[in-house]
Amino acid sequence: MSTAPPTTTDEAARPAAPSPSPSRWAPLRPLVLRLHFYAGVLVAPFLLVAAVTGFLYACSYQVEKLVYSHELTVPVGPTELTVSEQVAAARKAHPEGTVAAVRPAPGPEATTRVLLSGVPGVDPDHTLAVFVDPYTGTVRGALEQYGASGALPLRTWIDELHRDLHLGDQGRLYSELAASWLWVIAGGGLVLWFSRRRALRRVRGTSGRRRTLGLHGGVGAWAAAGFLFLSATGLTWSTYAGANIEDLRASLRQATPSVSAAVNGGEHAGHGAAAGTGGDAAHGVGLDTVLAAARAQGLGDPVEIVPPADATSAYVVRQIQRSWPEKQDSVAVDPATGRVTDVLRFDDYPVLAKLSRWGIDLHSGSLFGIVNQIGLALLALALVLLILWGYRMWWQRGRGTAFGRPLPRGAWAQVSPYILVPALAATAVLGYFVPLLGIPLAAFLVMDVVLGETAHRRARRAHGVVPDTK
Repeated sequence: MSTAPPTTTDEAARPAAPSPSPSRWAPLRPLVLRLHFYAGVLVAPFLLVAAVTGFLYACSYQVEKLVYSHELTVPVGPTELTVSEQVAAARKAHPEGTVAAVRPAPGPEATTRVLLSGVPGVDPDHTLAVFVDPYTGTVRGALEQYGASGALPLRTWIDELHRDLHLGDQGRLYSELAASWLWVIAGGGLVLWFSRRRALRRVRGTSGRRRTLGLHGGVGAWAAAGFLFLSATGLTWSTYAGANIEDLRASLRQATPSVSAAVNGGEHAGHGAAAGTGGDAAHGVGLDTVLAAARAQGLGDPVEIVPPADATSAYVVRQIQRSWPEKQDSVAVDPATGRVTDVLRFDDYPVLAKLSRWGIDLHSGSLFGIVNQIGLALLALALVLLILWGYRMWWQRGRGTAFGRPLPRGAWAQVSPYILVPALAATAVLGYFVPLLGIPLAAFLVMDVVLGETAHRRARRAHGVVPDTK
């Protein structure tokens, strides 16, 4: 999702009131205006798709609970079966595949999920979640599940629509482009809005294009902080910028650690070190002893138990609560002895790893539950309105013609070299690390120069300065 889409302002056509003390920064405003306008016009369609699909995803959590209530909830019974007995019931109903993980019922009215991998007909990146009544062992159903948040088919479909439009890795470029430009358009809009005289920011009592501008700028100013946050967190798991962010975090020793699954202990390994999928859940001391050992280390619900990957690996039990306060502790348990061989606390995560975890969970709507989801839905709606108002201003600027009149060129030439040169250098560095910002920006500049030179030549010919050879 993102912020203010295409916007133009009256100041481009009407000279601003003279300032009593001109600043070297004043010439930057027309430059920011031009960038905000072109970025909005060209990137806004991608932002609109991201906003609409993001709104749907924010609503999907509550809809999922309703659609899959039969699989997710059960009447409270007198006593629970052991985890091993529940897994046995799931395997009796679904012997296909292998047990990838087990999520014991996190509450009295919740079902246990037994996650199976390698099931025919199930996406290799997904698992088949078998839902078991923890009181009776009855299998309530089986659904495809994706991701650490346990997204079921409806939410998974919307998630993939938001992330890549169901086009795979190539489709992810659209969302990365939107996230890469989101903060630029939002930041530019803030600069333009607060650099206007207070009287020009009023909405009440205005009409036409000025009213549209007032609504666009006012809502954009209020929502800008949320857009900047969504841009930053969206880039953390993007294809190209996300890889650069991961490399930077690793170089700063701020990567997210994971508990060591080696039976003999060892240092905390990198991502995915414990994500094994053993052939059966009943290794060594069994699931119930392993869960008891994890409980003794303070791991409360909800948790996920991952069987050993091979004969040299341990069980891994990790907390999976991503609502506040987050529960992300994990332990490794020796399958032969039931002894805890490694413990990793969320409190021990590096600072950037914690910030990344909180940021992603807030972006995805799980950190503060329904309040978080309502906030995201409102941001998405605000973005849709901003885009529509932005295109309306473009139309109004052209006084009803098919396209709005372009903004005047040459603003960069008025900027002091002491400001322009460092700004260009910073933009080049940023464009290198965020390529879907840098490449389109370079294309914008080339296109603008070519169009400007073409218009300049036509103007000279029209005045007889350059003979027309046609």
